[in-house]
Amino acid sequence: MKLRLGIFDSGIGGFSVMNALLSSRNDVEVIYLADNERNPYGNKEIKEIRLIASQISAWFADKNLDALLIACNTTNSCALDILRGNLQIPCFDLITSVSGIITSKKIGVLATKATVESSFYKTAIESRQMGIKVFQQSCQDFVAEIEKLPTDFNRIIKLADIYLDPLLKESVEEIILGCSHYPLIYDVLRKKIPMKIRIIDPSLPLVENLNNFFMTKRKNLIKANYANVEFFATGNIDEFSQKVTNWLEINKKISLVSLRT
Repeated sequence: MKLRLGIFDSGIGGFSVMNALLSSRNDVEVIYLADNERNPYGNKEIKEIRLIASQISAWFADKNLDALLIACNTTNSCALDILRGNLQIPCFDLITSVSGIITSKKIGVLATKATVESSFYKTAIESRQMGIKVFQQSCQDFVAEIEKLPTDFNRIIKLADIYLDPLLKESVEEIILGCSHYPLIYDVLRKKIPMKIRIIDPSLPLVENLNNFFMTKRKNLIKANYANVEFFATGNIDEFSQKVTNWLEINKKISLVSLRT
C-alpha cells in the first residue's frame, strides 16, 4: 500500500523536496500543490503567510494524506503551528530537520526576507548547542529569477555574488540553502562557495526523517518516477506546465485550483 503524501510550495521550489523523496522510495503517491498565483511568498508579511497556511491546510484536509511535507521554508518559519494544528497528521518540515545535522559552529543561512525576519533558523540552530553562531542572509530576488522562463543564469550568478559575500566574510563553515528553490541552482552556488564550506540542502534530512517515521527498506538512490504524482496549481497552469517540463523533464497534467475562501 502506497503512502499518500502532500507537498506544497509557492512554485517550483518543492521540486527539490519531491526529487529527494522520489529518489529514496517508490511506495508513495504525491499530491503537489503550487500556489503560483501568489508566488513568491518570501516578500510577504507574516500575517498574510499565516492566512495562506490556513487556506493550504483547508485544501489538503480532505485529501486523505498520511503526511504533509512542508517544502516552503517561508511557511515553515512563519506558520508551522497552523499547518500542524489544522491537519492533525505528521508534518515534516525543513527547518527542524536541518537543525539536527549541523556539525560546525559558524553557520550561514541563505533564505527569503520573511524567513530571515522570523529568525526560525537562527533560533532552532543556536538553541541546540552553546557556541553556535548563525548568520542569515536575505536573498530577495533569487526566487523570482529561478521561477522565470527562460531562466537567466547570468542574472542568478550576479545575485549569488551579492548574497554570498556577507556570509563568506564571516568565515562560515556551513551554508544552509534556506529556501527550497535554492537547491535548484546548487551548481551555480557550488562554484561560488569554497569547497571547504559544506552546503546543506534541507530537503535531504526532511526526507530522511520521513523515511525513519514511515520505515522503508530501500537504502540506495533510485531514479525519480513521477507516475504517481498529481500536480495542482493556483495560477497560470500553462506556464507551470512549462516549468515542470523544464525542471523535471516530464509532461504532466496540471489541475487548476483555488485556495481563496
